Order: sequence, then C-alpha cells, then structure tokens
Amino acid sequence: MVIFWDWGRGLRRGRIGLLAGLLLAGMSLPALAEVEPGDLTLTVTPELNGGATPYTREMVLLKIHGVYRQPILLEEVIQPPLANFTWTQLGRDHWSKTRLPDGQTAIAFDRTVAIFPHHAGAFTIEPFVHRLTVNDVGERKVVDVRSQPIPFTVAPWTAPTGGPDAKEPWWLPARDVSITDSWSRDPETVKIYETVRRTVVLEAQGMLAEGLPPRPVMRTRGIITFAGPVARETIVTPAGPVARATYVWDVKPGVPEVIPLDAIAIPWFDTVSRTMREAEIPARQIGGGLPDRETDGAKGAAASALIAVAAGVLAFGLGLALLGFRRERGTLRLPPTLARDLRRAARTGERLAGLGPLPPAAGEGGHRGLARRHGGADGIGVAGSGGPA
Repeated sequence: MVIFWDWGRGLRRGRIGLLAGLLLAGMSLPALAEVEPGDLTLTVTPELNGGATPYTREMVLLKIHGVYRQPILLEEVIQPPLANFTWTQLGRDHWSKTRLPDGQTAIAFDRTVAIFPHHAGAFTIEPFVHRLTVNDVGERKVVDVRSQPIPFTVAPWTAPTGGPDAKEPWWLPARDVSITDSWSRDPETVKIYETVRRTVVLEAQGMLAEGLPPRPVMRTRGIITFAGPVARETIVTPAGPVARATYVWDVKPGVPEVIPLDAIAIPWFDTVSRTMREAEIPARQIGGGLPDRETDGAKGAAASALIAVAAGVLAFGLGLALLGFRRERGTLRLPPTLARDLRRAARTGERLAGLGPLPPAAGEGGHRGLARRHGGADGIGVAGSGGPA
C-alpha cells in the first residue's frame, strides 16, 4: 500500500495538533464553557528605559501579553501598521500555563516587539489584535481579542549640541557600545610602501544595523588608505537587537618616518544613564617600532653563532700557545723532528738508537739528564719540570 503525504496540509495539521495538544491536553481547561467577558484579555505595555520619555531612534520594547481561559484551536496576531516606527520582533512567541488569582489555570501568550520612533512628537500605538479560534460550548468560534490604544510620546532633544537632528556627530542611542580594533600585522613594523589591513568592529546594544554611523574618516599625512565596503548585521537577542558594523582599510605608508594615527571618537547616547558618552578607535602609529621579531631573532642567532666560533678559535689558539710556552725554568722544548720520533716510538714501543744532539737550550744535562730522569737510556719520555723527578 502506498501512502501519499500532502506537505502543506500536513504542516498545517501538525501545527494545529501541536497547539491543540498544548492548549487542550496540557492546560486542563473546561472544554465546553461559554466565552464570557474577561476570559480572553490582551495587553501591550511599553518598556521605557529608566521610565524616561524616549528620544528619536531610541529602542522601546513593547511587551504583548495575553491571558486566555478558553481552549484555543487556532491563533493569529494582527499587528497595527506602526507607521511612525521601525520595528522588529524579538524571538518567537511564547506559550505557557499560568495560574490566576482565583486559583484557576489559564493559557499565557507573550511576544516582544522592539520599536524605534522616527521623530519627536505625540503618537498613538493602535491596538494589537489576537484572532483566536476557540471551542465555545462544543462549537468552533473565532474571537478577536484587542489591546487598548497606547498614547506614546517621543521627546525632542534640548541639549545645545548633538541630538537626533544634528548632521554631526552621528546620533547613536544605545544601551552599550563597544569597539574592537585589529591589524593584519603590527603597524609599527610596517615599512614604506608595504600594506597592512586595519579592521574595526563597532557593536551597539539596542540598535538596528542601519542606525550605526557610516565608516569613520581615517586620513593623515604620509599614508595612502583604501577603504573597503562596510558590512552591517543585526543580531536578534531576547534582550533586544545588537547592531554590528565592520569597517576595513588597507593602509600603505608613503614616507619612511613614523606616521601617527590619531584616535577617532564616536559619541553615543547612553539610554540607561541618559547621558552622552564616547567610544574610541584607539590611536596607533605606522612604522618606528622594533623590526620584525622573527627576522630580528634570526639575525641575533647568526651573530651569536659567529661570536661563539670566534671565541672558540681564540681559546684554541691560546691553548696552543700555552702548550708551546711554559714560564717555569728548565722546561724541555724539543725540536720538531725529535718530537715526532718520540711520539712514534711511544705508539709502537720501538727503541730509539740515539736521540741525537740536543740544542743548548734543552734541559740540564742534555742526553744524560733525559736518561737519568726516565730510568736510563731505555726509558723514553719528556720531563714535566726542570726539577728532580
């Protein structure tokens, strides 16, 4: 037998079955109760930073919360247009079981939406609608559960400088801002006409990627810069979006002297403390540092080897000189030919017929002194000193 599966209907039925199993089997709700006022409620609450009125492009979280006493078969959230806001949903909807003050059990629904007002003024957030299909006395019934409209005010910037409407500096409201500065190699070791890549990553919590500033200007005398494209991304987390921008430059020094790069300040508005702060791309310098450590180490090793060889040669020569010259009186120094004959005789045990005449500077007693110190004419050796044996 062949079984055919309708994927579209299967997925829909799977979703309905999962929701029905969660809401009917897991919640222990009365299945045939009539829908009464107060059984289905939906609220939307703005979560303001420190309870303060937000500024333009500052993130505000809308907490959408539903409590339903009736078993739910199907559901759909209908969101208002939010024409004066940019918005994004944070994560998936969350369903759970909750206990009411009267002790009864109900179904809880939660969704979080981050909104960013476009400009200052007084607005109204229109109702959210949760369209539910419920079991009403054994019959399927569609019910629209509405939230209340919410007055919403966006404050104008009153400080003498900066703010959302100023062209400079860039307006950046965030919970926190961090900067990471990295180089493809140490910029202080870069030589003239060599290229090094600088990468700066800017992250802002509670912002969307399109709200981050454009690439900063990095310009100074003596360098040539090639700016790469800016990469932007938004990372959605339960606490809010995290915006990330990556700026890239290829830097090439055009002069041999040291080139200083000044720090670049990025002002931002701290939505938690409600104060202006600054993040900073740190100052650096091009050139003027120590040579590359690997090359420097190789040169140092070669120099050490040469010094060691020279010291060895010097020590060897000094040793030879000490062997050929002794300060003690009466030291025996043999002619080269006689010394060679003595060494050969010592190796082979051969008797020497005669030692031949010694030079006048030889040890005292000539042949007689030599024979006397080494056991007569048959003993061959060299005296260690001029004194008696």
